[in-house]
Amino acid sequence: MLLSFAGSGNMLQSDWVTTTTILADLRSDESGTAWKRLVDRFRRPIIAFATHIGLSPSEADDVAQETLLAFLENYRAGKYEREKGRLSSWLFGIAYRQTAGANRTMARNAGRMASDQSSILRSTPDEPTALADWDAEWEQSILASCLAQVEREVDHATFRAFELTVRDGLSAEEAAAALGFNVKLVYNAKHRVLKRIRDSREGLEQP
Repeated sequence: MLLSFAGSGNMLQSDWVTTTTILADLRSDESGTAWKRLVDRFRRPIIAFATHIGLSPSEADDVAQETLLAFLENYRAGKYEREKGRLSSWLFGIAYRQTAGANRTMARNAGRMASDQSSILRSTPDEPTALADWDAEWEQSILASCLAQVEREVDHATFRAFELTVRDGLSAEEAAAALGFNVKLVYNAKHRVLKRIRDSREGLEQP
């Protein structure tokens, strides 16, 4: 059995757009395509972050929408400077402010507004703690996106060999026996998928 990328080595990347391309398109996008790509790429970690620090799913969804709208406005205004830090860090700052604002609104609506507002501020983690949460959610989201894309690009046997050896911890020999082909093909599949994940990740994290 031949393990290969779908299309006899021709990777199916038509739906895989780098973050650099998305950001470039955002400056002049009239059709809404770049906005949809931005939402598809970054909505997930924002929602995960917001729910992790206490918002409900619907509140987190609102925060994600507001965060991305603020991101778009600020980006088009030229406020993102790549040389000053990662895109994910800049996005975190916006998400953190939006989440803290949502927590304050929740407190007011629940009648929990204290005279000095200290009880409200305790409902939102401090920035270093929140940043650690954000980094964890970002890492999971990036990996999930890369895995999903690579699974679309490769044939089932290739991806299954990768899953058995990397996710399930089987040896190459065990995976080969389970799949019914030789060990060399398992090694090739594993390394090809890992390389494609690394390449995909670079495209996501380097705007």
